[in-house]
Amino acid sequence: MKQIALDNQDRTIRRLRAQLATQRRGLAATKKELEETQVALEASHKVIAGLTEIGLSMSKKIERMKVKKQQVRANHVECHQKFQARIHEAEDSMQAQHLLIEALVDEKDSLLQTIHGLQEANNAPAPFDCDWEEEPEEEPEEEEIEDIPLGEGDIDDE
Repeated sequence: MKQIALDNQDRTIRRLRAQLATQRRGLAATKKELEETQVALEASHKVIAGLTEIGLSMSKKIERMKVKKQQVRANHVECHQKFQARIHEAEDSMQAQHLLIEALVDEKDSLLQTIHGLQEANNAPAPFDCDWEEEPEEEPEEEEIEDIPLGEGDIDDE
């Protein structure tokens, strides 16, 4: 009986040792998988950190581009306004010159009438009677300079 009990204990010990060896192998495999997972996780963290850095860099570049676009647009508006002001100045100058010319023509007509009246009063021959032909007054063709709407000609940064 002692022998049977010893045999049973021996079998139980061998079975437990086999189970322990199996569990140790399973534990070693699990430990290896854990290490591989840790390495993969660390690599993922590095990739995520790199992508985050790239994303931040791109965001900064986009912000700089937006600022530059606003500056270009502001410069465009300023140039447009200056150009429009120059156009209006030129139109005003042309109109003033036209009025001055009309005034000079009126004064010339008045002086001619005065000269003609003085010549008649003095019974003198009119020096302009034979060769004088008054040129027809020409109306200068005014070219309309259109205002360029501010929305047209916008700079496209794409």
